[in-house]
Amino acid sequence: METTALEILPDQDFRRVLCVVAHPDDAEYGTSAAVAEWTARGVEVGYLLLTSGEAGMQRPPAEVGPLRAGEQRAACDRVGVTHLQILNHPDGTLVYSLELRRDIARAIRQFRPDAVVTGSWEGEPGWGLNQADHRAAGMAALDAVRDADNTWVFPELAEDERLPKWGVTWLLVSGDSRPTHGVVVSPESVAKAVASLEAHAAYLADLPWHPAPADFIPGILTEQGGRLGAEAGVLFRAHRLRE
Repeated sequence: METTALEILPDQDFRRVLCVVAHPDDAEYGTSAAVAEWTARGVEVGYLLLTSGEAGMQRPPAEVGPLRAGEQRAACDRVGVTHLQILNHPDGTLVYSLELRRDIARAIRQFRPDAVVTGSWEGEPGWGLNQADHRAAGMAALDAVRDADNTWVFPELAEDERLPKWGVTWLLVSGDSRPTHGVVVSPESVAKAVASLEAHAAYLADLPWHPAPADFIPGILTEQGGRLGAEAGVLFRAHRLRE
């Protein structure tokens, strides 16, 4: 296992961060500890969910979507996230498309973040086989970051919706097998991250094989923190897109 020390993410000037994920709960497997660290010091963090996770439980999708949206709202509250937007792309069959890129680019132009966080689009990132929706979401977010800063891609966003282009400084990829940077997190942020995943109570109850959040989230954050010379941390593959 690679043990090379990684750099601390230079996030001191972050004012806004937008997390773009496929489903409710996707940000709660470690990333939410970094979110808690950011919001504790006044950074505004928004979540953009591309689906409502309606295909993720053994119940009718019409019932599951609102249920999971409510649980995501509670999870956001645990880590200080006030801005939550859930789109209506289909769970389980999320497709990389121009429409998906446009929707993410629109959200970026609306929220105007310094950094966009998304998940890995690798097929096998190291922790297992990546799910199809995660791969589509990550790749679409990667391209939408560029689209949001291009006058001639989706010009209707500026012409019809009065959303001028916006350049994101950092693209941060969580769960990537080749992390470059990390955020050191406090014990308080670790506890908030555990609580954020626990907020998805009905969803986790539908997965009898799933371990309790308190049984594995602290361990993940401790392992990642070791790469930073810290007790706990969250790792990202960080791409600086502009000065």
